[in-house]
Amino acid sequence: MSNVIKHSLLTDLDIHLFREGKHYRIYEKLGSHPLTLNDEWGTLFAVWAPNARQVSVVGNFNEWARTTHELFPRTDGSGIWEGFIPGLGKGSLYKYHIQAQDGRHLEKGDPYALLWEIPPNTASIIWDFDYEWKDDKWLAERKKSAGKPKPYSVYEVHLGSWKKKENGQSLSYREMAVDLVDYVKKMGFTHIELLPVMEHPYYPSWGYQVTGYFAPSSRFGSPEDFMYLMDAFHAANIGVILDWVPSHFPTDAHGLADFDGTHLYDHADPRKGFHPDWKSAIFNYGRHEVRSFLISNALFWLDKFHADALRVDAVASMLYLDYSRDDGNWIPNKYGGNENLEAIEFIKAFNEAVYKEFPDAETIAEESTSFSGVSRPTFDGGLGFGQKWMMGWMHDTLKYFQENPIHRKYHHQKITFSLVYAFSERFMLPLSHDEVVHGKGPLIDKMPGDEWQKFANMRLMYAYMYTHPGTQLLFMGGEFGQTSEWSIEKGLHWALTEFKYHKGLQDLVADLNDFYKNSTALYQQQFEDEGFEWIDLSDGNNSVLVYIRRGKKKDDFYIVACNFTPITRDIYRIGVPVAGTYKEIFNTDDRKYGGSGFANAAELTSIEEKQHGRPNALDIALPPLGVVVFKLEKRKKTTKNVTARAKVKTTAKAKGETKQRNAKA
Repeated sequence: MSNVIKHSLLTDLDIHLFREGKHYRIYEKLGSHPLTLNDEWGTLFAVWAPNARQVSVVGNFNEWARTTHELFPRTDGSGIWEGFIPGLGKGSLYKYHIQAQDGRHLEKGDPYALLWEIPPNTASIIWDFDYEWKDDKWLAERKKSAGKPKPYSVYEVHLGSWKKKENGQSLSYREMAVDLVDYVKKMGFTHIELLPVMEHPYYPSWGYQVTGYFAPSSRFGSPEDFMYLMDAFHAANIGVILDWVPSHFPTDAHGLADFDGTHLYDHADPRKGFHPDWKSAIFNYGRHEVRSFLISNALFWLDKFHADALRVDAVASMLYLDYSRDDGNWIPNKYGGNENLEAIEFIKAFNEAVYKEFPDAETIAEESTSFSGVSRPTFDGGLGFGQKWMMGWMHDTLKYFQENPIHRKYHHQKITFSLVYAFSERFMLPLSHDEVVHGKGPLIDKMPGDEWQKFANMRLMYAYMYTHPGTQLLFMGGEFGQTSEWSIEKGLHWALTEFKYHKGLQDLVADLNDFYKNSTALYQQQFEDEGFEWIDLSDGNNSVLVYIRRGKKKDDFYIVACNFTPITRDIYRIGVPVAGTYKEIFNTDDRKYGGSGFANAAELTSIEEKQHGRPNALDIALPPLGVVVFKLEKRKKTTKNVTARAKVKTTAKAKGETKQRNAKA
């Protein structure tokens, strides 16, 4: 094998865009690229290491010798080293040996590598993709429906712990393409969100400490295997959201930290460059080459792996210079404020690039503060995300549900407050992995009462979530009432689904997904205040909420009534927007879900009587710890002489069971 040949894929325009922070396909030029040069096959390498004294390629092809394959530095001041190594092809292990200016010798993985060794090994692997996509129909439909209102219910998954084999191993990408895809389709979710699949050395980081930004984790198979999984989701009409982590990176010796002997990707000053919570490095968003790296990476997953959306992790930590820092441990911006101006500009540039290149994709921010305009377009002064996690809703809802129902009347504002700001952003309602780790326990343990009440509360919470404005996200296991805290070492406890209440909860979530997807009243105006209207938010004494969800057509609306106590109400009068007959179309207390079967009669007729500021009223029955949804069947003029009352379609046995539960409560 001969030594390195001087060669480059980079043009002057590439260098200009890279140094301006505007090269959004730089992964096509940097990294390792198998190709044929002058009829000789081999691999071209290019790496950004501007402060290095010398860079060479080491690997299993040269016994990791640092002097045999030295790269050439470009003379244009870009700081890029490059060269072609003949005879070296796909599958070879390699790293960059970097001699720093201070004399230190560093061995680094390739920041642009498409594949890495299975951890704990840390070498990069020369790779090029060999896969024929089959999702043209999905992509065409995605493009056709871009910008139109659509249902968006998300199943959040950690691939390594969703299901384990008998030997304790995780499923492979190919195995997930059967088991996981079939399950998500059966459950009716429109999207799946994957915790970071990018290569990460430390498994317990859940993927949030990334070293291989351009490589799906080799723990579960090859990049082509992951493409096969993505294809399988699209064939099942399921969109895929990938978690993306531009907020910080780990300080492992083979990673980005101290890459060329300097703080190349991060800040040298720990007040800006070190994250106190995660003990990791913070990207230098003001360095143009770092911007090119990160935005290229975002587009890479949309381009090469056909991702439908990116959920951006820990946005709040990027926006604020004093995030998780005490006074004196952070540096104000040039105006004396705490906003990270460079990060804000980077986020705007990222969103603009995504929506320009992939207008039918979506970006979603995990942002936990009241920063204004997170999901507002950049041309209107916002950050440009498509959606934002509604963390306030999550905290208030879980705190409210943890209260004993008898005390909920004292906390009524917690369950109503989210509607004060529900339309200030395009919100996604998350019950995510963060709520079932670090001693927080599973969601079911947050519910008060005996077993029946715990599951009734869960059914109530989910139906309230699905009928609340916004989109929804539920972490794996929550759909059937996982009884232990999430552990990456263990798979979900699937045997629980054989038990009545767990199976009932699982069936409820599947039916909620179908109900939501088939109800324009629930998703057509889910980000607009025209899609929601209170009927009654003030009945704190009874812990009852009644509201309307609207589609765009005249009579396309649902009336939703939530009873947050185990007390049944045979007759509960509500004002209605239209006189006529109404039908109960969803009830969380249905016996098939493990409920008591406390339901309304097949048809209810409104009466001409003022209630809740409306000229017509309807008498309904409220099940214990339940949600009922009504639909207008037919407009019909009614009179004051009509004496129709709510007719409870239930059994004496159900009433007796409910009475006993109420007595216990």
